[in-house]
Amino acid sequence: MVANTASIHNNSRMSTKPRSSPSSPAIGLAPTGHVAATPMAFVRAVLQALAQRSHPTDPALMAAQIPPESVEQTDAKVTAAQFEALSAAAMQALDDEALGWFARPLPWGSYGMLARASLSAPTLGVALKRWCRHHGLLTRDITLAVETQGPEARIVLTEHRPPGGDGSLREFCGISVLRNIHGLACWFVDSRIPLLGASFPFAAPPHAEAYRVLFDGPTRFDADETSIRFDARYLDLPIKRDEAAMNQMLQRALPIQVRPYRRDRLLVQRVRQVLLNQPQDAHNADDLAALLHTSARTLHRQLKEEGATLQALKDEVRRERAMALLQRTNKPLKQIAAATGFQNEKSFIRAFRGWTGVAPGEWRERG
Repeated sequence: MVANTASIHNNSRMSTKPRSSPSSPAIGLAPTGHVAATPMAFVRAVLQALAQRSHPTDPALMAAQIPPESVEQTDAKVTAAQFEALSAAAMQALDDEALGWFARPLPWGSYGMLARASLSAPTLGVALKRWCRHHGLLTRDITLAVETQGPEARIVLTEHRPPGGDGSLREFCGISVLRNIHGLACWFVDSRIPLLGASFPFAAPPHAEAYRVLFDGPTRFDADETSIRFDARYLDLPIKRDEAAMNQMLQRALPIQVRPYRRDRLLVQRVRQVLLNQPQDAHNADDLAALLHTSARTLHRQLKEEGATLQALKDEVRRERAMALLQRTNKPLKQIAAATGFQNEKSFIRAFRGWTGVAPGEWRERG
């Protein structure tokens, strides 16, 4: 189950029983399973888990159609479908959804049980805290916690018994656990939750470029902790899934989409916040999109899906700022025009008339 989330795609999956072959969309760097983009380092981590428990590795490689001679090739990659098949075979052999990360195996259904235990939570924040607390009942090797600091929320993974071996299991564990909980969070609230960044306490691996797809925002290596960060307001969103949806997701092993979620239920608020707090850094759609870790095209599309436009949000923020300055200060109109992003006083007056039906000077006198 969870190991599949470490394959580089935009999905994480959960399964309640082993399957002989994958039947859902492949999990890999590309949208399909046909492009070899998953680092061989992740393959070696799965094989290490098998070897540490004295299981042969050839059957899993054969199930995934991965030539044994390619495993030690540093720059080699496998497709999403191959990695999924490898993970499924290893999980069945080990009866361990954690693929050897922890001292005690996690039998099939362990993570499905955690998901069910969190489903009745009123908000995402409560659901994630339940998930983290209950995860501690499955293993004491790591601790998961949801923390908030100002406008940011973090999911922090603390190691108490780092996986042994050459370090690949440690990397594999951190990536997979964080991506799994992130994917579940998105599924719970039926929304994309863009990450502000990810941190890991180990040095950047040779395949570090893969992290740009695994995690939104910048990835920091040699950090003090293993964590992901996102806007804390997502924690207040209500849970959108029910028991029927949970049964469907688990029984059919449907992928929990992360990036493919088109909807971002906080996008309008996030855009308004940037326009309000960083007006000098958001002159156009490209600048604004960069601050939100997306593209201008995606930004326009997602706003449209939310029934908003960038120009309307800009006008709304400008109007609010202009009214506040007119009401609370004695600044001349020329300064207010500049402070609200207008090139000159004339264009500001014209826009203000369009918003309110009166000139800014008249509006100030009425106030």
